[in-house]
Amino acid sequence: MTLPPAFSRRFLLAGAVALTALATAPALSAQEAQKGGTLVLASVHKPRHLNSAVQSGVATAVPAAQIFATLLRYGEDFTPQPYLAESWEFSDDSKVLTLKLRQGATFHDGSPITAEDVIWSLGVVKENHPFSTMLAPVEAFEAPDPQTVVIRMKQPHPAILLVLSASLTPILPKHVFDDGQDIKSNPKNNLPVGSGPFKVVEFEPGQHIILERYDGFFLEGKPYLDRIVIRQYQDANSGVLALESGEAQMFPLLDGTRLIRRLEKSGNLTVTDKGYAGIGPLNWLAFNTKHPALSDVRVRQAIAYAIDRDFVTKALHSGLSKPSIEPVVQGSPFYTEDVERYDFDLDKSKALLAEAGFGEGGQKLALRIDYMPDIEEQQRAVAEYVKAALAKVGIAVTVRSSPDFPTWSQRVSSYDFDMTMDQVFNWGDPVIGVNRTYLCSNIREGIIWSNTQQYCNEEVDKLMNAAGVEPDLAKRQQLYAQAFKQITTDIPIHFINEVPYHTVYSQAVQNPPVSIWGTMGPMDEVWLKQ
Repeated sequence: MTLPPAFSRRFLLAGAVALTALATAPALSAQEAQKGGTLVLASVHKPRHLNSAVQSGVATAVPAAQIFATLLRYGEDFTPQPYLAESWEFSDDSKVLTLKLRQGATFHDGSPITAEDVIWSLGVVKENHPFSTMLAPVEAFEAPDPQTVVIRMKQPHPAILLVLSASLTPILPKHVFDDGQDIKSNPKNNLPVGSGPFKVVEFEPGQHIILERYDGFFLEGKPYLDRIVIRQYQDANSGVLALESGEAQMFPLLDGTRLIRRLEKSGNLTVTDKGYAGIGPLNWLAFNTKHPALSDVRVRQAIAYAIDRDFVTKALHSGLSKPSIEPVVQGSPFYTEDVERYDFDLDKSKALLAEAGFGEGGQKLALRIDYMPDIEEQQRAVAEYVKAALAKVGIAVTVRSSPDFPTWSQRVSSYDFDMTMDQVFNWGDPVIGVNRTYLCSNIREGIIWSNTQQYCNEEVDKLMNAAGVEPDLAKRQQLYAQAFKQITTDIPIHFINEVPYHTVYSQAVQNPPVSIWGTMGPMDEVWLKQ
């Protein structure tokens, strides 16, 4: 799902009626839950800082969702729920969204959270977040009074309620961050004053993040936990050992399929794939379309035909991952079969290479492939497989590793790559997580998970921009289907598989984070059985 069902039914009708949401009952009553305890999360993701207003990705999103509140939140389906905003309402033309903030909400320094903080924070996201399409339709943020936020848009924005949730639009204290420094490099991003259920007390990059309960949190009686420790391990094997020994109680975003199969056999651990509906994670091979050889679409197509997706999903991933053929996951309402698939065909691969002047009787082609570090089966193993697969059609591939995520990120975002493995999320709606990869306007040097392929097709831009503002779901599906067909024909990216994310947790963990955002959403309702 992409749009919340209740929202889409109302919002997608011509002349959409006003939508107002009131506070709902908590998922678990305080009488049932036990307070206290420390939840230790095992993680292989290592954030540079903790401010999700200017940084995307899992590494930042998980801690940031605990440190910062957002206006809305989501449960296990795509229906928006109150969070910092207790109610919201659309104008008749769906171009104005008015939200009412909770009374008495405070930042971690005790200062009140006001509408002025909210509109300043949304402005920071609009100007600095790599997902530039998230708030692109917004013309103005207004604060008519301390408890009211008004978002004015140029046209209907089907994804706006999703944008206001998870860690996409954190609410920052203006009086702390608006200090004249560049928000993207502000040292306060390391130990930020937040607005969420937990406050950060220690951040040792590459080691751990310690979050403690904020007693002044605006949802009475929450959070239940005293502390969350996100312990960062060198690799997934180390994290799994910590889980098995009891050193950690939860391992979210685990994609090592052999490790998942191993943990499924444990009698005291629960393994689930719930909590990733909003993410829509894809594993793909990206091309630098400005590379002398890779600028030729025939070479990119030839590489695609040489890769056997079935081998990847069945042999490398123990049958837990699904083949991917386009910019969205199979569960998306925008998924279409009418795309160029590039099913495994060595003869087609060799013929296209020969047509482009490479292979037998032509030039020798040597390429380099990068991959995200610390993600063995989904990234390194597939990169090694691509090297072996392309050797069969005469392409010599060198696999280049990166010592850490920032190194890989810098290489890719500065276009210092030929090909790279990558993992990119749909983020619930194509406006948020898909358009950003293909729009000409989102070729932004130095920003990872923008259009780092430097791909530009004006027809794709027109289709995606139209789909991003179209209020009718069926018409949006048609527009995206056309865009996806053109993208797969141009092939700036070869889609390989959907990432089989799972969460593993001990029997002590109650009310685990299985919302559409999982641990990338607030964990104020998680508790430990003492």
